[in-house]
Amino acid sequence: MATSALPGAIAALLAILGAASGLDDVMVTDGPPTNDIATEDFLAVGWSGGEDSSADLVQDFNAAGARTRDEEFTIACVLDVWSGDDGFAAVRTRAFQIFGVVEQQLRATAANPEAPTLNNTVLWAQLTRASLRQYFTDQGARVALGFTVSCHARI
Repeated sequence: MATSALPGAIAALLAILGAASGLDDVMVTDGPPTNDIATEDFLAVGWSGGEDSSADLVQDFNAAGARTRDEEFTIACVLDVWSGDDGFAAVRTRAFQIFGVVEQQLRATAANPEAPTLNNTVLWAQLTRASLRQYFTDQGARVALGFTVSCHARI
């Protein structure tokens, strides 16, 4: 019996996003990137872009008898888009295009009815919050979009 669905959900989210059409030129990482990202677009799963927690979880008994537990958790993610220019409009648009691909991968469709379950690791998953940051580096404008994937599982 699993202690938590969180590790499997993170692995599934990484696999789903790594294979997603529309993210071919985006570096998808497990946690913070470890190489030079000065001129790359990236999407980090299990990292908020700072020192905040990578994931938070809460468990409670599902019913009397304590045979199963319900687990609610959030996975911190951040995407970061770079441009050599000094304007934010194009990189902000690009950030939300990437965010749209992420959302589409979590949304059930006729072609992919199991999408919200992260390959059956959770009962459901959804995007629940996002935070936009715009800043300049010596390489140009960057836009970061931190977001949360919230999940519900039965263990």
